[in-house]
Amino acid sequence: MVQMETIVSLAKRRGFIFPSSEIYGGIGGFWDFGPLGVELKNNVKRAWWRAVVQLRDDVVGLDSAIVMNPQVWEASGHVAGFTDPMVDCKQCKRRFRADQIEGERCPECSGELTEARQFNLMFKTFVGPVEEAAAQTYLRPETAQGIFVNFAAVQQSMRLKLPFGIAQIGKAFRNEMTPGHFIFRSREFEQMEMEYFVRPGMDEDWHRHWLDVRMGWYRTLGLSQERIRLRQQEPGELAHYAKDTFDIEYLFPQGWAELEGIANRRDFDLRQHSQFSGKDLSYFDEETQQHILPYVIEPSAGADRATLAFLLDAYTEEVVRKEKRVVLKLHRDLAPIKAAILPLLRNRPELVDMARHLAVILRRRFMVMYDDTASIGRLYRRQDEIGTPFCITVDVDSLADQQVTIRDRDSMEQVRIPVAEVPDWLGGKLIPAPFQI
Repeated sequence: MVQMETIVSLAKRRGFIFPSSEIYGGIGGFWDFGPLGVELKNNVKRAWWRAVVQLRDDVVGLDSAIVMNPQVWEASGHVAGFTDPMVDCKQCKRRFRADQIEGERCPECSGELTEARQFNLMFKTFVGPVEEAAAQTYLRPETAQGIFVNFAAVQQSMRLKLPFGIAQIGKAFRNEMTPGHFIFRSREFEQMEMEYFVRPGMDEDWHRHWLDVRMGWYRTLGLSQERIRLRQQEPGELAHYAKDTFDIEYLFPQGWAELEGIANRRDFDLRQHSQFSGKDLSYFDEETQQHILPYVIEPSAGADRATLAFLLDAYTEEVVRKEKRVVLKLHRDLAPIKAAILPLLRNRPELVDMARHLAVILRRRFMVMYDDTASIGRLYRRQDEIGTPFCITVDVDSLADQQVTIRDRDSMEQVRIPVAEVPDWLGGKLIPAPFQI
């Protein structure tokens, strides 16, 4: 398997991901997505939204605020319980999560450790011009609570009937003590979460449904079967609100680790917010003519972790004509650039004009790149390394026959077609994959 250092180097060199504030020495746990990285992550989010919202008639979307009333976090249990045990080394002053240390000495210098104490992971902030206690709130550590507090408003405005889901993609913030493994664990990240509300008693069936659906999504987008698995959490691992939770895990370079959690949250959140706010968040069930608090199935994925997994899984090294070829075999739905338009000779103005005109036409429908900064061989390798599915070459013969050569990234096979047919040809190849479980 590819080492994380290889992906980190590729990501920086090719404009996927940069350390945040790097010219000032950086800041731990924060990353900037470059020109290709933002396209890749946006494509991951689009693919998730398409599968979870667009292709279903029982899920709607939401975009809730990052900063909410602080009582939200009291009701959810985050103020009291969103903590990790922390220890400090008395000698080297390093800080660690107590539950990640084996033994009683510092893993860095073998120094003596302090007693464990609880550390709340939420970032504090202040609303208003004066930093006073009454104005203190938090940057949200998850996007789920924005869905729960809007449950009644969404249900009533959209006239939704059980079962139904509310989905959103958004930023979340956690003051992790030990961020690391590149973008695997960051202090600022994006979540792709959906809360699916069901009648009590039907929750286990819907939980199994969403386990199949979410595993199918990763497989449809190309993650290797042998590097992805489903693991049921042990009773001691379960969050306080969970009846049952499964983790979709991926074999990262550091080992098997969570890619997405799919939890049965019971009616914990709606019950808590009803109690703390004094507002009735029950649902009137027309079948039973009773008010009920729905149970909730929550698939919760990290857009950053998913992006990292797709990068790791796509990275391939091959030997072609006795030379190493590095290629990102990203699914076509995820590839940042769908096609590159390459004039064979950049010193022939008529070739350049034809290639640039084709790029203008294709740009209306696809994310494309024009490049004439190297020989055609180097241009191909550059596009392979960033995962571009198709390279379109405009050569001398194109001026006479009005045809271009299209090269496939994975097979490296080439076809020659009329310029006028290129947009529809690409469209046929780049239509988003049908979602299958």
